[in-house]
Amino acid sequence: MIDRLIRQENLTRDEARKMFDAVLRDEQPELQQGAFLAALTAKPPTPQEMAGAWEAIYELDTVRVSPEVCGPLVENCGTGMDSIKTFNISTASSIVAASAGVCMAKHGARAITSRCGTVDMLERLGIDVECQPALVKRSIEEAGIGIFNGMSEKVHPAGLFRILSRIRFGTVLNIAGSLANPAAPSRAVRGVYSEEMVVPIAQTMREIGYERALVVHGKLKGGPGGMDELSTLGPTVTAELDQGQIRQHVIWPKDVGLSQARMQDLLLGADLDEEVFRMIRVLAGDEMGARRDAVLLNASAVLYVAEKAEDLKEGVRMAAELIDTGRAVEKLWQWTGSQSSGPSGSRRFEELAESAGIT
Repeated sequence: MIDRLIRQENLTRDEARKMFDAVLRDEQPELQQGAFLAALTAKPPTPQEMAGAWEAIYELDTVRVSPEVCGPLVENCGTGMDSIKTFNISTASSIVAASAGVCMAKHGARAITSRCGTVDMLERLGIDVECQPALVKRSIEEAGIGIFNGMSEKVHPAGLFRILSRIRFGTVLNIAGSLANPAAPSRAVRGVYSEEMVVPIAQTMREIGYERALVVHGKLKGGPGGMDELSTLGPTVTAELDQGQIRQHVIWPKDVGLSQARMQDLLLGADLDEEVFRMIRVLAGDEMGARRDAVLLNASAVLYVAEKAEDLKEGVRMAAELIDTGRAVEKLWQWTGSQSSGPSGSRRFEELAESAGIT
């Protein structure tokens, strides 16, 4: 199979699934596993190959749950491995969307190439990120939001964590692994680390059964680099999946009434506690400016995919109202109480909110 990939030959979905079965089961030497992943990445992978990888992870290495909720389950996450290391935009955005009644089933990870991943941030906020999937299911049902730790052996007990923790370059496993959400949401906003991946990932999501999705790659105006979020630094390249059809768009901040930001205003800081305090202040409406705008834009995409907003411009207005009326920060407090094994989560959040100057 590796020879075929080197010759730029594509695998069928079934062939890819069998290869990833072997990788997850650790049936080949690690050198061979790495060569396979590198060859497939360099080719690059087709939507059918990525679907095969997802199928292997989902069937072999995912503890699945079925939250009982009204309306569609939605997720928003990025692949990581992007070149612009922003603060945790998707985390804050998901909380804003949940405060509008969107049922959010997040599937994130600890930092691999940055200083602070989604799981690191939420753990600091008081959410139990090392819990069993059943507790996440309960949180989604009670609070309307929960997160599965994509690098936890309680969620993916076979080989996904072993592989992702050792590889320092983006592979099909970063995509397929992030798609292997235990709650099987039908809608999503998904960020990818390169513009070339936008349409293939939308095609992959269609292949594995998503009904509605927005795949995005944000760019820096006039400069190199990109981000797995919608960008307020420049244009965002998107592919919208809706009932089997895929349409491409380019979105600029001005299109939705936002100003273009400076990169230094969105970069992740070195201090985790300060990042936590700033997220709380953004959600409470106490921090204006570039970070708030980035959250508004990305929350608007979730609201649009969930059909809470007619378009992104309306979504931005809705997100601002959710923050300014206190509903977003209240949703975070509710989440810390639901995804925890006791009252410690809510107490932790209350202590952090007080330290951040929020009462």
